[in-house]
Amino acid sequence: MTRGGRNTDRADGPERKCIATGEVRPAHELIRFVVGPDASVVPDIAGKLPGRGIWVTPDRAALEKAVKKNLFARAAKAPVRAPENVVALIERQLADRVVNLISLSRKSGDAVAGYEKVKDMLQKEEAEVLIQAEDGSSRGKSKLSTPHFGTYIGWLTGTELGLAFGRETVIHAALGAGGLTNRIVDEARRLKGLRVGSTDAQRGGTARREG
Repeated sequence: MTRGGRNTDRADGPERKCIATGEVRPAHELIRFVVGPDASVVPDIAGKLPGRGIWVTPDRAALEKAVKKNLFARAAKAPVRAPENVVALIERQLADRVVNLISLSRKSGDAVAGYEKVKDMLQKEEAEVLIQAEDGSSRGKSKLSTPHFGTYIGWLTGTELGLAFGRETVIHAALGAGGLTNRIVDEARRLKGLRVGSTDAQRGGTARREG
């Protein structure tokens, strides 16, 4: 409970304040940092490292501002600093996390890849999420539509999707209502903030695409 009486532990988890924007958001939507033993700031993508958390919006502009103005030192109240390549590092870690989760979903039978399999899953209304490679053909991608009230993820590369399915490249994939689907969507939204922009990231990628 805050001093103003507002409960910061809501149904979608505890809330934290971004040091760059001042915005208060659910912690799982932000990037957590901790101070390492060498006084360097370390991104804690999984949110499991020990220490007091410092939180930043998963948006390129917000992260670059935090690094450039060294807002971490103010938050930590100590002479700490984040490495200059931390934004690229976070993007890579988030992308790897999304790919690994999709791979686990595939192994549990909740994810499919390939145009025909995805189309079949969509037609049977078994898909919750449509995933399409950002570098795939726009014409080909337009033939498939996001599930009604579902989610669209379109900011992974064909190579990244290929890694999730044990192939060289994948353009079309879909997720069912499995146990990992919500986690994949949450992590993909954080990645979207770095690859697409904050406005789109806050919309969450849930708009329906018409095919």
